[in-house]
Parts: sequence; C-alpha cells; structure tokens
Amino acid sequence: MFCKHDQEGYRELLPGIRMKSVVYGEKTLMTEFLLEEGSFLPAHDHIHEQTGYLVSGKIFLTIEGEKLEVNPGDSWNIPDGVSHSAEAVLDSVAVEVFSPRREEYIS
Repeated sequence: MFCKHDQEGYRELLPGIRMKSVVYGEKTLMTEFLLEEGSFLPAHDHIHEQTGYLVSGKIFLTIEGEKLEVNPGDSWNIPDGVSHSAEAVLDSVAVEVFSPRREEYIS
C-alpha cells in the first residue's frame, strides 16, 4: 500500500483532535494526528501497542501517571493495556503506528 500526502480524509475524534489512517497492512496501521493547541485526549488504554513520533508542535504525554514533555523529533512506545493521555500545548502533528492494526481507524 502506498499513500501520497494530502489534506483530505481527516476525521474528528474529539474536539480539536483530527486523524486519518495513512497506510496499513495485515499487522500494523499508521495514522497521522492533528492536535489543536489546548486539545486533550483523556486517559485510556487498548489492546494495541502504540509507537509514535512528534513531527511538529509540543504535547504532554502521560503514560501510567508519568507526565512527559514531547517536542518535535521525540518518540514513544506504549505497550498494550497501558493507560495514557495527551494534551496539546501547541498545534501539533504526530504520527503513530498501532499493532495489531486498529480496525475502527480504517475508513
């Protein structure tokens, strides 16, 4: 699968948080998240391992109660079943890969 970048196909997950699935295979799914300054993703967990990279902006990522300042070029991995949340300090772009792929994110 190959995907050319464009501005189409984003959907709002929560106020100020938009995402789109970029590419996916049998076992993984890559997504791009656009987070507006001040948006908040409440604490949650899921069965998917989640690996991410902050392209631009600034966020606070809380993993199992540990609050981390995330700047462009920083990356993270969240094992399945681990509670995490995010807060956008600035308008931000993050790319994340989920395994197994998140079927609900495939449009």
